[in-house]
Amino acid sequence: MADERPVIIKRIKKISGGHHGGAWKVAYADFVTAMMAFFLLLWLLNAVTEEQKQGIAQYFRPTIAFQNTSATFAVLSGQAQPMETMDGGTASQSDIEDPELTDATQPEPATGEGAKPVDLQEAEATVAQAEEKQLQEIKDEVKKVIDETPDLQGMERNLKIDKTEEGIRIQLLDQEKVSMFPSGSAAMNPRSAELLQKVAQIVKDLPNKIEISGHTDATPYAGNANYTNWELSTDRANASRRVLVESGIDAGRLKTVEGRADTDPFVKDNPLDPQNRRISIVLLREPKPASATPAPRSEPPAELVPNEPAQPAPAEAAPAQPETGTE
Repeated sequence: MADERPVIIKRIKKISGGHHGGAWKVAYADFVTAMMAFFLLLWLLNAVTEEQKQGIAQYFRPTIAFQNTSATFAVLSGQAQPMETMDGGTASQSDIEDPELTDATQPEPATGEGAKPVDLQEAEATVAQAEEKQLQEIKDEVKKVIDETPDLQGMERNLKIDKTEEGIRIQLLDQEKVSMFPSGSAAMNPRSAELLQKVAQIVKDLPNKIEISGHTDATPYAGNANYTNWELSTDRANASRRVLVESGIDAGRLKTVEGRADTDPFVKDNPLDPQNRRISIVLLREPKPASATPAPRSEPPAELVPNEPAQPAPAEAAPAQPETGTE
């Protein structure tokens, strides 16, 4: 007997790929919306003023709540809007009235009435102390430079540093066998120029004005009747000025460059002493501080006060005449 089982034929219907249900459209719409919001924000930031930005920032301040219906208008108009705290007071009042938020250590601003007047003697003592310290530092630096430079060994005898009423004075003096300049010449010796360069390196960063003066001894200058110790001392001072400027000192700090010939000898008792031939460099001190007490106002002289014209005396009233009547 033949097998009579039914034959089952399965037919599969193949469908090509479609649009996947359109899920990608949702993601794309979200992206476009975000980009629109982003560019809208950029436009708004460019359109508002700085005051409106500050108002918006005040609106979003934390821990402070608005309890005023006009807050929205104040924010959009850029006006400062006082904010109220939860207890009903404004934020500024709350900060001031809260003792815990007040810094007790904060100094009070100084007023003109409570300011301490400047003590002139105390100020002068402070300036003198600073000058002494500066003088000692210059001496130490010069000594160190001479000790470290083999070519300048023995030149410390040609250098004198002291303090005068004008300021700190640095002098380069001639000695018996060591001269700063050749006799009768304004051309500085190489060792003298090197020593002056070292001095310039030490004082070039100081703020003081500088005064340079040249000096000679009492020996008359021979060889030219029109060229005397006055011209020689001036030329030597000017040669020192050139060395200082070339060594880095600002030319604007130079106040005076002058020659004094033999009018101010270093050795008063011996005008012919070699030490009288020298270059003097003075670091001028700062002006003294003025007193805080104002000078009393002087009254103008009596003769400068204009005399007011005398007012004429009022005329006396005429005596009343008796009235006459008809009976």
